[in-house]
Amino acid sequence: MNESAVKAIDRRPIATRNRKWAQSATVWLARNVSPNAISIAGMCACIAAGLALGLTSVEYNRIFWLVAALGAQLRLTANMLDGMVALASGRASKVGELYNDVPDRVSDAAVFIGAGYAWGGNVALGYIATILAIFTAYVRAAGKIAGSPNEFCGPMAKQHRMLVITIACLYSVVVPRSWQIFHFDDLEIGVMALALTLIIAGCLVTVVRRLQRIARGLR
Repeated sequence: MNESAVKAIDRRPIATRNRKWAQSATVWLARNVSPNAISIAGMCACIAAGLALGLTSVEYNRIFWLVAALGAQLRLTANMLDGMVALASGRASKVGELYNDVPDRVSDAAVFIGAGYAWGGNVALGYIATILAIFTAYVRAAGKIAGSPNEFCGPMAKQHRMLVITIACLYSVVVPRSWQIFHFDDLEIGVMALALTLIIAGCLVTVVRRLQRIARGLR
């Protein structure tokens, strides 16, 4: 693999990459699946998650929450494995960067818009979370174009956003529907709306932190 190909995989640090199962999966996938296909699979998992979230407001079925939680986590797994497979198979490329980044933005939109339409969600918050999640990625990409390394800091980076959604989904699996609405004096807020609020607040902090770190690195 040439130097430019190695530089194409400028990825966030993930401790799970060193796990035995991840290494074994990488070896098998490198022989049978292209890294770009893994990226697309992760996006499809999030589209399924978003649809499942939206369906929770149409029909009360706990399986929808489980599908959404699984889809969010499969996205993270695919995001980890696509880069590992690209390096292991010698297929890292600039085109691979597109497959790594563009489907991620579709994934964010699918999950957060779906969360907005979910039971206990809020449509406006879903769209705001989508915009801010994409904007955090834009800031990282803009910094890289300016000459900074990819800046993956949180507190609401991709894996943190998916964790919040996953926890909200799993909570909704195990509690009655009435417990999915929280009451604060005269305010009522659903668990998914609360999750989206946390994501929005965290994304705003993340954008500021990334801009500060990128600016310091470019000086």
